[in-house]
Amino acid sequence: MEFHPGFGQGQFHPEFGIPPQGDRLQHFDVPPEGIEPYSATHGHMNIPVAGAYQELHTVFADGGATYSVSALHFDPFEELLWMGNQGGHVTSYYGPHLQKYTSFQAHSNQQEIRQLLACEAGILSLSRQGLRCNARQGIRLFDYKGEAMNEMSDMVLLNKNRLLAGGQQDKLVEIDLMSGEQKSLYDCGEAGTTIMKMNNNYLCRADTTGKIHICDPSSLTVQHTLDAHSASVSDFDVRDNQLVSCGFSTRHGNYSLDRFIMVFDMRMMRAMPPLHLPIESIFVRYVPTFSNRVITMSQSGHFQLVDPGGLMTADDIVLYQVNIAGDMLMCMDVCNSYHCLAFGDVGGYMHLWADSEEVTFNNLSRETEFADTVTPLPQIDINDHLASFCSIPLPFPRNDEPLLSDWPSDKCRPIQRYCKPVDPQVLSTMKVVDFIGYAPKSGNQRRNQVSYPEVLSSLGAGEQDVVPESPIGRGEDQVKCIVPKKYRKVEIKYNTKFGVDDFNFRHYNKTNFAGLEPHIPNAYCNSMLQVLHFIEPLRVALQSHLCEKEFCLACEMGLLFYMLDHCKGQTCQASNFLRAFRTIPEGSALGLLLGDAEESTGKANFPRLIQSWNRFVLQQIVQDTQATERKGEEKEEKDPTEPSSVGRMFEAKVHTKSRCRSCTMESERASSSSVVTLNYPSVAPLKAVPRVPFAAILQRSMCSDQSTYTFCEDCQKYQPSVQTRSYQCIPDVLSINCHIETQGDIMFWRKQLEIIPTEGKEEPVVEEVWVKPCKFGADCTRADCKFGHEGRPLIRKRPVSVSESAKWVPLKLYLKLGEDGTVDVKEFPDDKSAEAGFQPYSLYANVAHIVDQKTGGNLIAHINVGRTYHKRKEGVTHSQWYLFNDFSIESVDKNEVINFSMDWKVPCILYFVNEKINDNYELTISNPNDANILNPRASLAEHSFVQPHMTFTPLGQDESVQPGYLVGLDAEFVSLNKEEAEIRSDGTRSTIKPSQMSAARITCIRGQDPLIMIPFIDDYISTQEQVVDYLTRFSGIHPGDLDATLSQKHLTTLKATYLKLRYLVDSGAIFVGHGLRKDFRVINLLVPHKQIIDTAHLFNLATQRIVSLRFLAWYYLDGLRIQSETHDSTEDSRTALKLYQYYQKHTDDGKNDQAWQESLKKLYEEGRKHKWKVPPQ
Repeated sequence: MEFHPGFGQGQFHPEFGIPPQGDRLQHFDVPPEGIEPYSATHGHMNIPVAGAYQELHTVFADGGATYSVSALHFDPFEELLWMGNQGGHVTSYYGPHLQKYTSFQAHSNQQEIRQLLACEAGILSLSRQGLRCNARQGIRLFDYKGEAMNEMSDMVLLNKNRLLAGGQQDKLVEIDLMSGEQKSLYDCGEAGTTIMKMNNNYLCRADTTGKIHICDPSSLTVQHTLDAHSASVSDFDVRDNQLVSCGFSTRHGNYSLDRFIMVFDMRMMRAMPPLHLPIESIFVRYVPTFSNRVITMSQSGHFQLVDPGGLMTADDIVLYQVNIAGDMLMCMDVCNSYHCLAFGDVGGYMHLWADSEEVTFNNLSRETEFADTVTPLPQIDINDHLASFCSIPLPFPRNDEPLLSDWPSDKCRPIQRYCKPVDPQVLSTMKVVDFIGYAPKSGNQRRNQVSYPEVLSSLGAGEQDVVPESPIGRGEDQVKCIVPKKYRKVEIKYNTKFGVDDFNFRHYNKTNFAGLEPHIPNAYCNSMLQVLHFIEPLRVALQSHLCEKEFCLACEMGLLFYMLDHCKGQTCQASNFLRAFRTIPEGSALGLLLGDAEESTGKANFPRLIQSWNRFVLQQIVQDTQATERKGEEKEEKDPTEPSSVGRMFEAKVHTKSRCRSCTMESERASSSSVVTLNYPSVAPLKAVPRVPFAAILQRSMCSDQSTYTFCEDCQKYQPSVQTRSYQCIPDVLSINCHIETQGDIMFWRKQLEIIPTEGKEEPVVEEVWVKPCKFGADCTRADCKFGHEGRPLIRKRPVSVSESAKWVPLKLYLKLGEDGTVDVKEFPDDKSAEAGFQPYSLYANVAHIVDQKTGGNLIAHINVGRTYHKRKEGVTHSQWYLFNDFSIESVDKNEVINFSMDWKVPCILYFVNEKINDNYELTISNPNDANILNPRASLAEHSFVQPHMTFTPLGQDESVQPGYLVGLDAEFVSLNKEEAEIRSDGTRSTIKPSQMSAARITCIRGQDPLIMIPFIDDYISTQEQVVDYLTRFSGIHPGDLDATLSQKHLTTLKATYLKLRYLVDSGAIFVGHGLRKDFRVINLLVPHKQIIDTAHLFNLATQRIVSLRFLAWYYLDGLRIQSETHDSTEDSRTALKLYQYYQKHTDDGKNDQAWQESLKKLYEEGRKHKWKVPPQ
């Protein structure tokens, strides 16, 4: 038998300074020759066998000088180890290095912590007479001390909201963790409860008589009882279908620990042969690897790993010793990954053992929240007139001690500054209201400011405009003042009751290109959507793509590109695309979905987020288009392994060769890569950084060898290996993630931009500027006059700007694929032709992160919009760089695109595109949406048939939708989240964030003979997102109508119904309805204005309120009463069609407008008379 102590010969305990006692092993029946002495081979982290453990860290716990460690628990949610002592104190330690995280007093110092248990909300600590729940940061959540809480010893979680606690009493207490109150009591007998564990099917609890009861976790009734030990159970553990226990037996009238552990089969509820041990086990835990290993622990610090189901030989037994220096062990625990063991002793020490140096407590831990770092105070220049000196705290002087900034008294003299008298002209126009005078501001006077002559003379004539005119401008953050206005985060202001309909988007976008609204959840990707939209072959491929998949990113992106392509300066929403994006589980697993708080406050790491989004979405659309094209190729008998057009655009075929450094075995594999991640050289803080061309960085990132750990088939374990990459082809679109993660990466970019040569532009730039004309005109004789003169423009010199000199990121690269698979990247001057074999790649777009502490930052995109887009949108054939900042679009200079100020503008993604990309792909869109989409499909309701639930008659074969075909449309919606609003100090209501609506029912009825007024579409839209409010009073939608397992309606997907409407729009149908603008906005469908007839505008006087459909039906349709209890989309669409027929009849198709205006005036008079409510019958 081998014995591996924690200390070798001549080593001492770090706290007590005494050698370990030699008589500590006298109670073992082990011959002296069976103990191998300590040697150098048993040093730090030298694991004797596979799966063995060694001591990693030992720390002195909080309060260890006074109290012992009484409870340990590994947090299953985060990388934390929790410790409780006999003084009621709880401390947590982060990671394998046991960095102290939190420490707080949970119970009184007279009540020891008997057990710790982590839940999602925090940490539960159990004492003898109470239970407390604290957040992981130490904040108390609730306390529970009831009459039944007496001599408590153990607790277990039944589910995430139910806790069961027991002790040496006849009751089990169930506590609701949501309310912190007692839920129910259960009888457990006079023997009480000592230990409880949960299995997949049972609740196992041990009592003081040595029995283990198998209970139903729902009713807690005993199903079976196991006789484990004759006296008492000290510990047990259960895993899968096996239970092991250790305990006491009675010898000569005293309790004695058994030198064996009991093993039970939970399927047969019978005992298996026990395992005999050389130690007196008091703790037992499962530590499974390839089999159900068990760790048994004695109070003297010895533990052993045994296999209950395998054979034990003398060579397989390894006995371990924990360094407890003569103390006794009080508790232990095993982490969820089974890589770490924790022990606590009477001396107040915690011992962490592990099977390797770098370990994690859990396989998938969530991120631990740490306290915010204290940001240093900014430096302030004493000559800065905008600086707020009160932002620097000063110590209060004691005993009238002067400050260092105090001037000597002989250098100071008091001057009385009297208030400047008010101009008599102002007093003559002043109006007094409640002893306050109001007068209009005249001249060049500034609001709330009085100019004093001595201040103006000290500032000088050239610095009079230093102070901003508005007090708001003076209070702006200096960083925000650095950020140009066009780069700042733009927000939609909901100032009126019309909301977004009253917002002037054209103020931010003077072009004919379409912007994207930012108020939708996860709209941080708007910049990348714009980048992908302006790649012409990709736009054509996605608009020609259509599949049966419900949530297909390629389909939704193609539909979005259609709207962006047909909008003329309007603003679109990516709501349908983001809805599909939220439902993909891989996106949530990668952390690409943001909560409302993270996105609004800017707490998210936007650069890392958008780069992960770029990699994920490119792979997703390649897979979606590949699957669709393969189905078509099967019919045409083409090669199914050939990549799709989108795959050829973005994916590079990479051949990776891995060579093990230990055995030199080589392995090869083929893969595809759609994104290149830049790798930067290390930057030393005090050493000069040489200039490294961007082409060299890109080439190194694509082809450099990488060292990593991979599994070696020859060594049969993970070994360090060297990976060499060779390219089979280079894609036409080179997507580059900048990967600026560390301060060293930022410093590298800064240094490159600082040392860029000016390329001959060292001389100042001479430019002509327009200034205010001189009042003396041509008669002015001053040579240094700063005003303009006719025929003599003012010539002003300025230094070379950074945007004209700093060009580290080139506008064009040249790539060449070698025969050996290496990629050669070069930059050639504009006046020099490229070498043979090199393909030109132009910078097409970049995405940058705008750093703004006040708004949380945002993402913008610079895009070089090509000629085809300008020809369709602007009617010109040229290319131009534009800045896309959500719905704000503005043209920019190409030098501004590659000018990155690392203080507020940090690059995230670069796109280089082959200049001949349009010649390599088909640029004709084939619309895959045809009339077959209108054919009825089976309902998604699982228990229903189609026919009983169809409330519509589909279009027949003799019915076709031609241009001008009238369609009555109405839609009903449900709310996915509530509106956020605030009440201002003046009592007005301001909307901060509108409610997010989702289409729930869409109805289309025929507007022409022979089946006029008969619906041909009446679809209920299934949704997988949580509905906050069904709005039943206004929508007629009840809970369960949109659930496929409960609905009795004709249920379909939003994509299927959307394609039906899209076909009607493409066919030239004219939609008639009431308030269609809002309906189409929520559905996210672009409909030309000439194809919309809105009765809300037909029956409306200019500058007057919109009349409801119910009042119009009562007034014009012979007292027709609709919407009596709830809304119905079929009824509403029919009513809108009837109103349009009434309008055609009484206006002679809009020709007799004067008579119609008189009719509308009578309508408004009647409406005011009845207060716009339909009178009762």
